[in-house]
Amino acid sequence: MTGWGRFKGYNIASLRKDIISGTIVGVIAIPLGMAFAIASGVKPEYGIYTTIVAGILISLFGGSRFQIGGPTGAFIPILFAIAMQYGYENLLIAGMMAGVILVLMGALRLGVLIRFIPKPVTIGFTAGIAVIIFTGQIANFLGLRDMQRHESFVDNMKEIGAHLSTVNLYSILTAAVCLGVVVLGMRFAPKVPGSLIGLLCATVIAALFFSGKVTTIGSAYGDIPNTLPSFHFPVITWDKIKLLIRPAFIIAMLGAIESLLSAVVADGMSGTRHDSNRELIGQGVANIAAPLFGGIPATGAIARTATNIRSGAASPLSGVIHGVVVFLILLLFAPYASSIPLAAMAPILMVVAWNMSERKEFLHLLKLKTGDSLVLVITFLLTVFADLTVAVEVGLVLAVVLFVKRMGEVHSVAKVLPDPASVKVAAHMVTESHDCPQIGIYNVEGPLFFGAAYRFDHTMPELGPDQPKLILLRMGKVPLMDTTGEANLAALVKELDGIGGKLLISGIQSQPLELLKRTGLYDRIGAAQFYDHTGEAINDALGNVNPHRCRGCAHMAFRECSALCSPEESVSRSGTFKGHTPAVARKLSEGV
Repeated sequence: MTGWGRFKGYNIASLRKDIISGTIVGVIAIPLGMAFAIASGVKPEYGIYTTIVAGILISLFGGSRFQIGGPTGAFIPILFAIAMQYGYENLLIAGMMAGVILVLMGALRLGVLIRFIPKPVTIGFTAGIAVIIFTGQIANFLGLRDMQRHESFVDNMKEIGAHLSTVNLYSILTAAVCLGVVVLGMRFAPKVPGSLIGLLCATVIAALFFSGKVTTIGSAYGDIPNTLPSFHFPVITWDKIKLLIRPAFIIAMLGAIESLLSAVVADGMSGTRHDSNRELIGQGVANIAAPLFGGIPATGAIARTATNIRSGAASPLSGVIHGVVVFLILLLFAPYASSIPLAAMAPILMVVAWNMSERKEFLHLLKLKTGDSLVLVITFLLTVFADLTVAVEVGLVLAVVLFVKRMGEVHSVAKVLPDPASVKVAAHMVTESHDCPQIGIYNVEGPLFFGAAYRFDHTMPELGPDQPKLILLRMGKVPLMDTTGEANLAALVKELDGIGGKLLISGIQSQPLELLKRTGLYDRIGAAQFYDHTGEAINDALGNVNPHRCRGCAHMAFRECSALCSPEESVSRSGTFKGHTPAVARKLSEGV
């Protein structure tokens, strides 16, 4: 259900539910928004701006009834890399470009295609992102000083190792308090916003007992302003567009995947159905608008969306209220946020990383020890040790190669013998002990496409003087053919033409038939040589054989074949059949 139809039957009770759920999610979103922004290499307030602007617009224009949008952990590695390499201003431009791409994807109705991204790829890069987020918070958890962040995972690990001597015990105690409250809250009070309670507890303890001994948001980034920034349109040039098109595309693809996954989760929890194309448009609009107020790229947040549903949300208005609540808290309490210790935010992101790691799915795919396991491991390792862009590209390429290989293995071409007991065939050109030299019958099964071309070419005979001149292909089990498969057939037709032979095709399905008609190969083969049933094709083929070549085959009933078959298998003028098995003799005598 989309548009205003999502508000059908809306009443005061529904509004009350939306206010409650929107307030709960808004409170939860504040520490997460700041934490995600810091981890992405930008100031914490930019995460709050994103939560407000993008969160409201995604709920208004998206295609999911309960989707909650904002900054998410999945974006951290790619946004940090862009901020480090191109700067904050170009990060905003890349986010806007990604928004335009998302709107175009939705307008072109490409939402369904996102679901075709292989599971090993999504699990691999999600687990890799989780590792990057978790390890990225080790320094803040331990309170290490004079740290420099790098794009490379290895360099960051070396940096941590080089500064272990600067461990701050007070930071560890602060982080432990927050982590303990979050973990206990998840276990014993799942409806309570554990991340916020943990953050408040750790902040109060640090202020009372460790004042001046732990790094805070204020000491690291300055005070957080208590208002939205003024509208600012970044300077966009053609050179910047060319420079940022690749990271913008990755932001768009990752945002599309995350938002649609979140929408699917929401559908399962609420029994509703989202509009994937409308959702992409809503995500695009939000990502175009958020950078105008200093916001970073946003997408659907699975955990916050699930909390929204569990809190009783009735409509998209809960998402709008969540953004308004964050804005009001920004106006009233922003100065107090400067006192939050960075050590208190580290365990929040660590828990987020643990929850998003897909560890059970990862281990399940790994234990299968198949090609999917290989795609999973390579995507994961590249996400961690290279970057997300390379990981997704290589993962998709490997997944496609494996798919082609598997489809090629499904395809088969096998020479067959007509069943002597079949009543659909008027004469039997081959038996178990004799092979007809003039007709070759082949079963073709599976898609006939570029991945199966080698199997087709390898199985078909080399045509020559001693090979059949009539080739019958039974194609009833070929659901798909591409231009490579059509070229294989065209090459076979050309060879047969060279020796004066013919190609017969039976049972061809609609897609391969339409392709042959479009390419002209259908007319080249001849409409008369296409049959609905194999029996009809064999019957007509018998009229084209040279009887003087058929040594050792049973010919048509009620015909004198003493000149055609070996003496022991000949048919006398009296109509008696000699030398055949009882079943064959009976069929021949019956004229079948």
